Amino acid sequence: MQEIAVIGSGQMGNGIAHVFAQNGYTVSLIDIQQSALDKAMETIGKNLDRQVGKGVLTETEKAAALGRITTHTDMKAAVKNADLVIEAATENIDLKLKIFGDLDAACKPACILASNTSSISITKIASVTQRGDKVIGMHFMNPVPVMKLVEVIRGYNTSVEVTKEIFEISKKLGKSPVEVNDYPGFIANRILMPMINEAIYSLYEGVAGVDEIDTVMKLGMAHPMGPLQLADFIGLDTCLSILRVLHDGFGNPKYAPCPLLVNMVTSRNLGVKTGEGFYKYTKGSKDIVVADYFKK
Repeated sequence: MQEIAVIGSGQMGNGIAHVFAQNGYTVSLIDIQQSALDKAMETIGKNLDRQVGKGVLTETEKAAALGRITTHTDMKAAVKNADLVIEAATENIDLKLKIFGDLDAACKPACILASNTSSISITKIASVTQRGDKVIGMHFMNPVPVMKLVEVIRGYNTSVEVTKEIFEISKKLGKSPVEVNDYPGFIANRILMPMINEAIYSLYEGVAGVDEIDTVMKLGMAHPMGPLQLADFIGLDTCLSILRVLHDGFGNPKYAPCPLLVNMVTSRNLGVKTGEGFYKYTKGSKDIVVADYFKK
């Protein structure tokens, strides 16, 4: 397996393309806008530069990795020879079903179709294809070039052989794959998102402020990042989408999104990507301050 296609060139998609190219795979990176692809290649170049600076890669290896990635806006043409396609589009079920239906028609019969979804049912995604045995979840963690975990999610019809193959590929990328079953949120987000939601509820109910909540979790539980800052980093819209998948999937009120989170997403205060969430983010600076809305 050498030909890889990645659908979506955002934060996750460009990271996935990066690690495959770095490890010798030929990668087609696909998006609907060339401007998004150009931005993704710029990001990949900067991240490779960081690896060169740390002595992880040589300049020659960086150039070789970049040379293995081509960008495309025509998905059907770009995936026709792929051995593995990884979808890393927005966490939207209707969009993912459309993509997988189109991929099933465009890809060769032996091609494995994987989704980087963080919560949506692999079985549901596979239902729009004629290759349910070859549809699987391959959930990378952010930032992809740094984080070791890959959640490998077996849908109801995913074959043992395909699961083993994805495990081996993940290991070749230097990742640590963990197999989980196909239930809402899988493992990572089934545990993480209720914690983030409870932190938001604690803020909403006035138990403590933004900095205080994050400090308790960093110093008291040895978390490298507090839950509110982590939510900003993930994207508050993504957090809300995952919580809604959990709430709808289990019908349990403990997964109901906090009204404050809903309001923040409605107001487009989504965290790092919009410059403000629970904190304010200044481009080019690592310093962050609590957003004005939450200051006493």
